[in-house]
Amino acid sequence: MGKPRVAILRSAGINCDEETVFAWNLAGADASLVHLDDVVAMPARVDEYDILTLPGGFSFGDDISAGAIFASRIGQALSDAIRRLVDRGGLVLGICNGFQVLVKSGLLNVGVADTACSLTINTSGRFTCRWITVRTDADHCAFLEPDRSYFLPIAHAEGRFVYSKLSEGTWDPIALRYTEGVERIGPINPNGSADDIAAITDATGRIMGLMPHPERYVRHTQHPFWTTLPEVAEPDGLAIFRTAVKNVG
Repeated sequence: MGKPRVAILRSAGINCDEETVFAWNLAGADASLVHLDDVVAMPARVDEYDILTLPGGFSFGDDISAGAIFASRIGQALSDAIRRLVDRGGLVLGICNGFQVLVKSGLLNVGVADTACSLTINTSGRFTCRWITVRTDADHCAFLEPDRSYFLPIAHAEGRFVYSKLSEGTWDPIALRYTEGVERIGPINPNGSADDIAAITDATGRIMGLMPHPERYVRHTQHPFWTTLPEVAEPDGLAIFRTAVKNVG
C-alpha cells in the first residue's frame, strides 16, 4: 500500500489547516487541502481519500456556536460518503473546532440523541491556551496507543464536553481523559469537561474528535521545555498521526 491520502477540509475561519497538512505528511501520509464547498458540491470526492481531517480554528467565525455551521453543512451533505470511508477502513479526525463539528453533526454517534452531548464554554468563561497531559482511555481507537500519556497543547474557549447520556453497549466512547502530568501550570482538567473527557471515538474506533492540538507538537523544538530536555524520538503529537497512518485500511 502506498501513502494514505488525506484530505484536510478547510473553510472560512479555519486556521490550523497548513500545520495539519505538515503533520500528516511528516507522519508518512500524502495530505492536501480540500475546500469544504468542493466536497459538499461533489460528495463522491471523499471516495478519493483514506483519511478525512477537520482541523482547528474558528470555522465560519463560530457563529451560533463553535463548529455549528460547518457541522450543519457536512452532516447534511457528507454523512453517507463519510460512512463509506469508514466502512472501507478509512479514518476521520476532528481536532478542536473539528471535534466540535463532529459532535454537532452527529457523525460520532455517541449519544442516544443528537442533543445527548455537546462541547460548550469552558467553566472559566475564558479562552484557555496552554499545555496539558491526556491519557488513553480506549483500546479500540485507530489513532491512539493503549495505556499511553500524551503531552499536548490546547487552545479553545468552548472545549467543555458535557453529556446527558452516552451510548450504552459493548464499547466505551471515551478515548482520552485529562490527567495529571509534569507541567503543573494549571488545573488538570482545563475546561471543566465531564469525567475529564478530552476526546471521544465512535464504535468503530475509526472516527475520533479531540480538543488538544497534536499538529502543534510534531517536532522536538515545539515542546515548551525543549531546551532543558533530551530530544525525544517521536513527539507525542506526531505519534498520534503515525499511529493513524499505520492503522488505515
